[in-house]
Amino acid sequence: MTTRGYTATKDQLQTRLRRIEGQVRGIERMVEDDRYCIDVLTQISAIQAALDKVALGLLDGHVRHCVAQSAQEGRSEEMSEELMAAVGRLMRRG
Repeated sequence: MTTRGYTATKDQLQTRLRRIEGQVRGIERMVEDDRYCIDVLTQISAIQAALDKVALGLLDGHVRHCVAQSAQEGRSEEMSEELMAAVGRLMRRG
């Protein structure tokens, strides 16, 4: 089995993702119930913040595990480029 940067916190990560999944279903119910637009947007913002927190945790694990290991193997340039591309994709929204 391959060890990833998030392997040690996988259970916490899955719990957080299930919570986010529940929040998304909640928004679906809000739309179905014709809830006030601003209330729906507020919940969307909360989900985006929760996803950002998950992404930052994954990035942290990636740097501490994958990038550090690659540096020891002499592949730091390649991994740095991959990491920065991932950060760039995360930052592009809307």
